[in-house]
Amino acid sequence: MDFIVPSQMPPIATYRVLDFNAKLIDRNRPAPDVIDEQALTWHRNMLIDHGWYHVRSTKTRSFELLHGMCKLDSTGEEGITVGSAAAFGPDDIITTQYRETGVIAQRGYTLEDFLCQLMHNKDDPGKGRNMPVHYSGRVKTGVHAVASTLGIQTPHAVGAAYAMKLEDQRTATKRPRVAAAYFGEGAASEGDFHEALNFAAVREYPVVFICRNNGFAISTPNREQYRGDGIASRGVGYGIEAMRVDGTDIFAVYEATVEARRRTLADNKPILLELMSYRSGHHSTSDDSFAYRSRQDASNWSTQHSAISLLRKWLEKKRLWTAEQDKDTRTHIRKDIIAGMKVAEKKPMPPLTSSWDDVYAVYSEEQTA
Repeated sequence: MDFIVPSQMPPIATYRVLDFNAKLIDRNRPAPDVIDEQALTWHRNMLIDHGWYHVRSTKTRSFELLHGMCKLDSTGEEGITVGSAAAFGPDDIITTQYRETGVIAQRGYTLEDFLCQLMHNKDDPGKGRNMPVHYSGRVKTGVHAVASTLGIQTPHAVGAAYAMKLEDQRTATKRPRVAAAYFGEGAASEGDFHEALNFAAVREYPVVFICRNNGFAISTPNREQYRGDGIASRGVGYGIEAMRVDGTDIFAVYEATVEARRRTLADNKPILLELMSYRSGHHSTSDDSFAYRSRQDASNWSTQHSAISLLRKWLEKKRLWTAEQDKDTRTHIRKDIIAGMKVAEKKPMPPLTSSWDDVYAVYSEEQTA
């Protein structure tokens, strides 16, 4: 008898490219295959993602509206969302949870799109049919509408991958596209997650599962969520290749996602990525996270180990960024958000008839009356 004893097995390694000083951990490897303009775009998109939850010193009605609507804080996870989204192709189909603002920004959602969605006005890409922060941009970005229910986006992505595979078989051509599902480690305790992984593995569907392991499921820390070795180990149990990555290292996130997508396309099989980070902010504007963790821990991660600070160090070493530029950019983003909110709140609401757009192929007489 030879039992597998989890406590005697080595933990899954975490892939990293940079150390905490923004230097290559492996000095023999080439520098990240990222052009300067691409890295600067990532940095700006991370600052925009970060900026939603940190608009300060403007006590106006617009500020109060924005603060109340942007309830869910993704501080600390900006490198995960922006870095992974940069690796996907334009035809890939993406489903998300509600902390993937960086994904949608990286794939083309503008500041105006975000603000119009928050206000549910006539220019809301989702036509006012979803709650604030539940963005919808399938036509523009390939990202399906956000849903509050935890875990349901994982089987949705599997269904999209199934449709892709059927279409490729019908047309006898293989298009270079995959489905991707983003979720938190807390959502990995939902039944949908396990069903989705098993279904994708058995049927061999091209899906990249991306877990944002930020350390907390609302107020429940990892040590109280599970006894196993994180989320990556669960993929192995379902026969899925998996990898753990430092989510504060945007280059590691990008490279891992590029390779995951390549393998998924080549083998027509799912991949699971566990991207490690720390939720530096509160779960939402109604949460006081210092009731279940120390202020010092949150402060250390926010100031010393964030994806934004690490990329900024790298940009500064390459003389592509300065402290003055950083301050000016943050100030402009804050001003743009507040100014844009004032414009968005004055726009009229969508027409009532838009309630049925994209729902019915043919309207009934009652609907057109």
